Amino acid sequence: MQTALHIVATPIGNEGDLSPRALDVLRSAHIIAAEDTRRTGVLLKSHAIDAKLVAYHDHNEEQAAETVCAAIQRGEDAVLVCDAGTPAVSDPGYRLVRMAQDLGIAVVPVPGPCAAIVALSGSGIASDRFFFEGFLPAKPRARRDRIEALKVYPHSLIFYEAPHRFADTLLDMVDVFVGGREAALARELTKTYETIRRTSLAELLDWVNRDPDQQKGEIVLIVSPAKSDEQKLLSKEALLLLTTLAEYVPARKAAKLVSSVTGVKTSILYDIIVAQRNT
Repeated sequence: MQTALHIVATPIGNEGDLSPRALDVLRSAHIIAAEDTRRTGVLLKSHAIDAKLVAYHDHNEEQAAETVCAAIQRGEDAVLVCDAGTPAVSDPGYRLVRMAQDLGIAVVPVPGPCAAIVALSGSGIASDRFFFEGFLPAKPRARRDRIEALKVYPHSLIFYEAPHRFADTLLDMVDVFVGGREAALARELTKTYETIRRTSLAELLDWVNRDPDQQKGEIVLIVSPAKSDEQKLLSKEALLLLTTLAEYVPARKAAKLVSSVTGVKTSILYDIIVAQRNT
């Protein structure tokens, strides 16, 4: 294994999903940066892997990143993992990657499971164009405002959500997205109680309220693209104007200019520009 920062995807539930290559890299590592060292320690112990574990999370990321990069510069092999799935997706891992790159350290991704992609592949919802939102804001007002901003997106939407907020999030979506829009709940993927169900948002909300077990565990929610009548909030001409302006002026300025013409909120227009750039 070359001296580098290896980004290793770990199982999201079923340990059989740890690839032979990922296992080889973990066994060769001198230092492993992990979101939760106790959880990662269990995985390593099950494969008889003995490497130095360094906690790397939101509260110590800069110091931990410096520790990991210094180890690599001394000639040690380093690995970044997260609690489950692919590092740097909805976690602070990308900051360590940036530091390593800025120091001239090679970064080597080792592919593997990612809950968002696993959920999308089994959802039955259009997967040709999608927007990964991750976790919505925890505060009710901010969460609803964000859902409002996503209402006109012409892409499938992927969300992560905490169990204790899931029913409230669905309630907001039923109200804002219109209850008939299709969605898929993907819960506890690859685990014993794996559940994937595709139906309307309104029926999904009713189902999880009747069965509290569906509000437990790791949750991914896929929502279908905005319907044509919802997309009418922004005409084809206005969308073309927005897209064209965004090529020549900053995104926020483009959004503000088009808002003054169409009356559509600047925040919604700005989010559309961001979504287009990320697809």
